[in-house]
Formats: sequence, C-alpha cells, structure tokens
Amino acid sequence: MPTARQVLAELKKKARPDVLGGLDRFGIPSAKRLGVTIPETRKMARALGTDHPLALSLWKTGVPDARILASMIADAGLLTSREMEAWVKDFDAWDICDQVCMNLFSRSPLGWKKIRPWVNSRHEFVKRAGFVLIAVLAWHDKETPDKIFTSYFSLLKKGAQDERNFVKKAVNWALRGIGKRKKSLHAPALRLSRELAKSASKSARWVGQGALRELESAAIRKRLAK
Repeated sequence: MPTARQVLAELKKKARPDVLGGLDRFGIPSAKRLGVTIPETRKMARALGTDHPLALSLWKTGVPDARILASMIADAGLLTSREMEAWVKDFDAWDICDQVCMNLFSRSPLGWKKIRPWVNSRHEFVKRAGFVLIAVLAWHDKETPDKIFTSYFSLLKKGAQDERNFVKKAVNWALRGIGKRKKSLHAPALRLSRELAKSASKSARWVGQGALRELESAAIRKRLAK
C-alpha cells in the first residue's frame, strides 16, 4: 500500500500552479496549495480505494489538496467523533469544508449528531460545516422524515443573522436544499424564506431573497410536481 509521502509526491506531479492565482477571487487561500483539480483528485481516489489509515496520514500533511483526497478515501464507517472534531477544527477554506462534508461526514452516521453543536459554534468554518451537512443530507438522505428537517428551521433562522460570508452562504444552501428535497417541504421552506426576506437583518434578507429566487422558480416547481 502507498504511503502518505508517496501519495503526496504523486499529487505534486499533478500540480497546476497556473490555477493558484485565480483562487483568491473565489475566497480560497492559495497557501500550501498544489492546484490539483477535483476531477484529477477523484481519479486518484478511485485508484487508491478506501484506506482510512492513509486518509488520516494525508490529513496530517496539512496540504489542502491532500486533505481533499483524504476525504475521498477515508472510511465513513471507521470515522470517529474525535477524528471529525479534529478535522473540522482544521478547516480554513470553504472548499475543504464542503468537500469533506460531502465526501465523508455526510456518509457517517455521526454526521447527524454534529449538526447542532457545529451550527452553534463561534468558529466560521465549523459553523459552516454544520449548515453544509444539512444541505448535503437534504439532498442525499432519502429516508429521514420531514420533521427532522423542519426542526432545523430555528437553526437556519438564527444562522441567517450571521454576517460572515461563508456562514450565510451555507445557511442559504441549507434552506434551498430543504425546500427542494420534496414537495411537502417546499411550502414550509418558502414561508421561512419569505420571513427572512423581510428581516431587519441584512444578512437574513440576503439568505431569504436568495432562497426565494430558486424555490419560486418554474424549474423547481415543475420538478417537485413530478
């Protein structure tokens, strides 16, 4: 089995320094980045297969590209609460946060248990992770009853007040995700969106108005009607 050092060397061969200059425009810090594309990273992940010990070693390198790869090859069934807490505290960019939540945390049964404590965190990317989990689970989890998602409305309402860019964007994503999940959740998500759109809070208005634009669209209504 390859070592973390060998995998990192392979990542460096696939580095794209030319893309690093444009990352700042998207709010992604370029420090320590190699510039490996997500499609190339997924290709490497498929070749490596699931390897939890290797994933933990790659995370410890601190290289963002290696950390994203780690989220793709880690075993969600072996992932511990302590490991999740250690990783989430290392988040320093929205793309790492989102990739780890989508690729790994949302597939762990522990993911549901992390939502409430994380959305109540003072740390920007920990808080974002909690809302991203809501958004991702709303899309991928087909069995969870509606009442679980509507129980998060109070968290969305509170989180929408947060002026920090990466938090309010995740709140908006979570609200849209719930509203698009199924027809029975569309109406309550619309009501919350309209409430937020009239809020005295500038960030809450932004969240609500953004959600309304998508949830009221003909495309979403047509899809849900099917």
